[in-house]
Amino acid sequence: MALLNFDDVSLEFGEQIILHKAGFTLDAGERVCLMGRNGAGKSTIFNIISGDIQPDEGKIHSKTNLRISQLQQTLPQQLDQTVHEFVLGGLAKLKSWIDQYNSKLAGGGQDKATLRELDALQQLIEQGGGWKIDNQLEQIMTELQLPADRQLGELSGGWQRRAALGRALISQPELLLLDEPTNHLDLGAIQWLEDTAFGFQGSILFITHDRAFMQRLATRILELDRGQLRSWPGSYRKYLSDKERLLEDEVRQNALFDKRLEQEETWVRQGIKARRTRNEGRVRALEKMREQYSQRVKPQDKAQIQIEEGEVSGRKIIEIRNVTHGFGGTPLFNKLSLKIQRGDRIGLVGNNGVGKSTLLRILLGEIEPLTGTVKQGTNLQIAYFDQLREKLDPERTVLEIIGDGSEYIRIDGKERHVIGYLKGFLFSPKRAMTKIKVLSGGECNRIILAKLFTQASNLLVLDEPTNDLDVETLEVLEQRLCEYSGTLIVVSHDREFLDNVVTSTLVFEQGGTIQRYAGGYSDWMRQGKQLQEDQVPYREADRKDTNRDGSVNLPVVKDRKQSKLSYKLQLELDGLPDKIGAVEKEIVQLHQQTHAEQFYNQSYETVRLELEQLAHKEAELEQLMQRWNELESKQTELQAQ
Repeated sequence: MALLNFDDVSLEFGEQIILHKAGFTLDAGERVCLMGRNGAGKSTIFNIISGDIQPDEGKIHSKTNLRISQLQQTLPQQLDQTVHEFVLGGLAKLKSWIDQYNSKLAGGGQDKATLRELDALQQLIEQGGGWKIDNQLEQIMTELQLPADRQLGELSGGWQRRAALGRALISQPELLLLDEPTNHLDLGAIQWLEDTAFGFQGSILFITHDRAFMQRLATRILELDRGQLRSWPGSYRKYLSDKERLLEDEVRQNALFDKRLEQEETWVRQGIKARRTRNEGRVRALEKMREQYSQRVKPQDKAQIQIEEGEVSGRKIIEIRNVTHGFGGTPLFNKLSLKIQRGDRIGLVGNNGVGKSTLLRILLGEIEPLTGTVKQGTNLQIAYFDQLREKLDPERTVLEIIGDGSEYIRIDGKERHVIGYLKGFLFSPKRAMTKIKVLSGGECNRIILAKLFTQASNLLVLDEPTNDLDVETLEVLEQRLCEYSGTLIVVSHDREFLDNVVTSTLVFEQGGTIQRYAGGYSDWMRQGKQLQEDQVPYREADRKDTNRDGSVNLPVVKDRKQSKLSYKLQLELDGLPDKIGAVEKEIVQLHQQTHAEQFYNQSYETVRLELEQLAHKEAELEQLMQRWNELESKQTELQAQ
């Protein structure tokens, strides 16, 4: 059954064509990924569906009383409300229906019209999740582990995103619109979102740059390309192969058409005698070919990213020994030693709040660790893409930011015009003259990358560089990074990006350990390990690691009173490794079951019980690991006496 249908829909913003007589149909139960370049109008299509924007032409048909919920691309703006209040806002329409029902019921009217209205309201309420709003709220708050009484403004970006997910899912919509849902989420939350979306009973239309997320969820790809919507049935991988074949066919057909057009143009330009005897039908056919050629939509320019490379560094890049650091007496990592050599390509993997950015700042010398030493190699030229991004002046143009007042920059030892350089980052000359304040998030991210890559470097440090980038730009960035001859350190939650770019991973694992593995994210996943979870979902500022003047306080580790390990505790410690191993095996088996393609085809009760069992085992493992660390620490203290 069709939930939504676009019929010859057109929309233009000035000279930009968003849609031109575009059409598509969304059926119940589909999970469709909407793809397209940054700024092409993907979010605008969501606004058309939600009714916030009306098209210039065409019609949009939807199912009667279609329940639509949307996760916005941006973080929540009203931060002075509690998480409880914010998530409950997702049930505003349901609450309104319940209030209307109770009001009409209290009015005592028993006429047929009132009874029909009550019946219609009852159906809407039951379809929207039922009468027990508090139960729905408690369920979603528990699943997402959201701190109900905290203010939104107190939460980190990742936890604000979780709250927004709760608000979108709580109303049990028939159509869920997800606009870059993995932005600001850590790997654990992304995995939860994948599982939740995979088991969602309604339809999903989503925008994402996360190709692993797309590959698992999408049953169809809907591509927005130069004002047209083209449907590609099947997974993301199938879309890639099908599109490659289509582009090859298009090039071949265009070449044949152009050759025929050239022959016809030569014929019509023949001498007087030829013109006297020429076939008028053939002339009319030529005119149609000319019109067809003029209306041909030319392929868009491809991204061409350049990175300015510096001189060759020394063999040793960075070496740290026995580094310990943390905040407020809570260690992020303990006695960490690491060697980074020239040519290493390291991915830092971990959930939000476990210390990835802090470790980067220690490696770069921006933070002094509590204990241990940090030594940098010789002749380092560092380019650092900060996780918080540079603050772009909204009143300056792209050209002004990249050129710093000059029309030329130096790339590969040659002077190059800024506009020509920006074309490689998909900015037209007109767009290069545009002020930052009107650009999309993806365009702003490309500006920061373009600015960063003008700096000569032999050590490139990228902290979450992939947020808001469209897939096409992301793939070009990957290719260029693979060609980069310097040393690369990258923090990312994009699993495919890590697999394609890095050769080793440094993983923040459960139990507070940091381990290095060969290969990318998928290689680590095969180890069957678990990521460390951040227990404090609040902003870094709440950890009080910085003073008002911006200086950094060294963390304080409180002294513990030493005591002997009793026989009972020693016996408990000796038995913990076997218990931990057994629970880890159970978790791996449960993950395999829940990730199976047919898992969510089972009954709701079966799925619920298995997911609850998985959550219970993960919580049990966390408790065991915490207890093991506690007893190990006590034993280590005794041995040090």
